[in-house]
Amino acid sequence: MRVRRWGTALTLLLTAAALPATGLGTATAAPAGTARPSPRPLPLAGHFDNRAVSDNSAPGAADFDGAGRSLSAQDLAAAGWSPGSALTLDGTRLGLPRTAPGAPDNVVADGQAVAVRGRGEALTFLVAGTGGTAAGTGTVHYRDGSRSGYELTAPDWRSGPLSTKAVALPHLNAPDGQAAGPARLYAVTVPLRAGREVASVVLPTTDESAGALHVFAVSVRDTGRRTGSWAASTAGYRAVGPWTDRTLRLVVHSGAGGPRARIRLANTFAGTPVDIGAASIAVRGAGAAAGRGPTPLTFGRQTGTRIAAGAEAFSDPVDFTVPAGADLLVSIHLPGTVTAAPVHQEAAQLSYLSAAGSGDRTADAGGTAFPETMTVWPFLTGVDVEGGPGSIVALGDSITDGVKSTSGTNRRWPDVLARRFQAQHTLPRYGVLNHGISANRIVTDRYPGDGVSTDTGGVSAQHRLERDVLAQPSARTVVVFEGINDVRWGTSSDEVIAGLRAIARRAHERGLRVVAATIAPCEGYPDCTPAVEARRQAVNAFLRADAGTDFDATLDFDAVVRDPQRPQRMLPAYDSGDHLHPGDAGLKALAESVDLRKLLPAGRR
Repeated sequence: MRVRRWGTALTLLLTAAALPATGLGTATAAPAGTARPSPRPLPLAGHFDNRAVSDNSAPGAADFDGAGRSLSAQDLAAAGWSPGSALTLDGTRLGLPRTAPGAPDNVVADGQAVAVRGRGEALTFLVAGTGGTAAGTGTVHYRDGSRSGYELTAPDWRSGPLSTKAVALPHLNAPDGQAAGPARLYAVTVPLRAGREVASVVLPTTDESAGALHVFAVSVRDTGRRTGSWAASTAGYRAVGPWTDRTLRLVVHSGAGGPRARIRLANTFAGTPVDIGAASIAVRGAGAAAGRGPTPLTFGRQTGTRIAAGAEAFSDPVDFTVPAGADLLVSIHLPGTVTAAPVHQEAAQLSYLSAAGSGDRTADAGGTAFPETMTVWPFLTGVDVEGGPGSIVALGDSITDGVKSTSGTNRRWPDVLARRFQAQHTLPRYGVLNHGISANRIVTDRYPGDGVSTDTGGVSAQHRLERDVLAQPSARTVVVFEGINDVRWGTSSDEVIAGLRAIARRAHERGLRVVAATIAPCEGYPDCTPAVEARRQAVNAFLRADAGTDFDATLDFDAVVRDPQRPQRMLPAYDSGDHLHPGDAGLKALAESVDLRKLLPAGRR
């Protein structure tokens, strides 16, 4: 059978920081001809010296880790990572290599000069370590003759964290047959100098006593000149339906407006591809009905698309005016059978679902084809508009997610903040993107990051930072309002502070302004003990004393909602009734307390 070869422009994204992993002993590459550093940059494929992928029928044809083990070509295909297929992850287009199983498909990093072109905010590598976590430093060369250094870490392909993987495969091949996995590949990004065009990249030189750093692809990421109008984080991968040949009609609320729009669909955390038959966007009328006929969307000029495991798809920009502060209907036809989906669990919004087997209803202006309702957002993670000043991202937990706010009224504090930006004309009218996840933590993953689960608390804020903040369209500022779940569930204040500082450091590396908010009080909630209060106060004391050391500004949300007579509890007028989550009045008070100028990036204040 003729097998297509992998291409050379494979680019993926994930968080730049990965947890340390335990290796499998020392490992060396099994080269098919040695590719030493070249005096002139070559395409990455010109350096390939290692075979990572084998066919199940010939597992001995590849030796990824020096012990005869390799990735299964069949598992990659089942995940939608077939040779030559196109993928998008965190805003980057992937052209998977066309290398046949058993042929060289990656390079062990050792100072090779790679020809890379592009202008953007980050450089992305598809990598994995063998023999343990592998790390090293490399150099980016720009067309203007300047250069910058970078640090690249590749988690181990067997023991690295599932919560930050690009894809996980269920098996690995070995000379004596197939063994249980998972095996992982990682996409890792490093910052670039703003506004400069990349000419070439020198791969890291690593410590030979540590693991080998394998590079499958490298490319530049550019999120473009867009502004985020609406967004939601994937909180978990949940059993649904099954849904067969049905259309989802999802209701979302715009922040920033614009004359052209695109949507983002994500298959985050999935192990298999999902087929999208068609999609459309409309301004909402009443219920599931559009104000007027929906505007059809395309994907690479095609009506539908297939989204690989862990990947996403952006629709082509379309002439559709997104009004600021309006309800939109995003309709998605699922032609096959879907039994599990990535979801944002706490939508605080009613959406709609057509009847089983009803087919493509994305063009329906009326709502009669949508008899069922849902309170989650599956697959849809963003609506962007072209142009505008860029986006402010709210990274948080259930209070940011709007838990206990009135459903369907868009009274989450980021909604109120978005309306404040759109209502004024003195400052840039930024989009505000809500990336709050109920039950989320800074330090610990609630959802493990792989497989079908009932837990929809998401991976930690640190592990989702790349996807939910750094890869957002023209992100300018991140507001971090999180930590109550960490201190409630036993994480020390020192660990929470270290996590907050790590988020700030990584966001600053990408040129974002970083604003932190103090943790709100929770006395009266069942698990808010005196020990929890002591940890909360310690984190807040650190934030108030920071004075620009780690964060560019601090918002004292604790002071806004606490009861002056009893500061460890929320003011009753702001309390939703559970003593943990503010109600509508409390959420409005949080948003209205923000000095908008504190959120402006350098040069705009």
